[in-house]
Amino acid sequence: MQKRKTVAGIKGMKKAGEKITMLTAYDATMAAMLTAADVDVLLVGDSLGMVVLGYDSTVPVTMDEMIHHASAVRRGAPSAFVVGDMPFGSYQSGKRDAILNGGRFLKEAGCDAVKLEGGLEVCATVTALVQAGISVMGHIGLTPQTATQLGGYKVQGRDVESAQKLVEEARALEKAGVFALVLECIPDGLAQILTEETSIPTIGIGAGVHCDGQVLVTHDLLGMFDKFIPSFVKSYCRLAPTIKDAVAGYNREVRSSTYPDKEHSFSSEPNLRELLGL
Repeated sequence: MQKRKTVAGIKGMKKAGEKITMLTAYDATMAAMLTAADVDVLLVGDSLGMVVLGYDSTVPVTMDEMIHHASAVRRGAPSAFVVGDMPFGSYQSGKRDAILNGGRFLKEAGCDAVKLEGGLEVCATVTALVQAGISVMGHIGLTPQTATQLGGYKVQGRDVESAQKLVEEARALEKAGVFALVLECIPDGLAQILTEETSIPTIGIGAGVHCDGQVLVTHDLLGMFDKFIPSFVKSYCRLAPTIKDAVAGYNREVRSSTYPDKEHSFSSEPNLRELLGL
């Protein structure tokens, strides 16, 4: 079993020039496989709302749903560094709610840290969480929970004014106490500046190669979620067609009585009917 990483260890990877890998996990089986493959950080993302629960966005996801899935991830990967995504409505109402809900991720699900979206408006909340003993990962750029306010799912920071705002937010979040910062859907040059201007690790998703690490939704990486594939996603395999073909083969064999065959059945006494008196 690999040694469990720490916040200090994750921050140290930037200083050492080591790239950080982060992937989403929503259940014990996937968590175990990702950990066995030496992924550095498992993110129980609120993306589970769309990928697993069938919602149209991440907004409907509840704290109870997040705790349910985060607990499964921890059981499947006891040595992993696990980050729980604070869902919409779990921290916007104030510091007290943020601490209570962030504490649930640690107490009930066994997470190592939480992640929340937002810039300047969440800095006070971040500080309150950190002071309460809850490690926080930040998230700026495209923030899916408030995507409608940003004009939809599109690249952020393309002009000087919005780029300057992201620089200010990154610095403010670092000062507030985040130990790492997700940069989503921003130009690669801006991501490089943010990476160089902060001492905390940056983890990109649609933010180019200059970030200190990268994160993807695992279902996208594996080619399992084909309703919408962002342009920045690289699918390293296409499991959806393979899964559909396997299920189609199962259907054919069951309906034609070729499965289960002798190899996949348990033999009984040849005169069992007689022995049973039937």
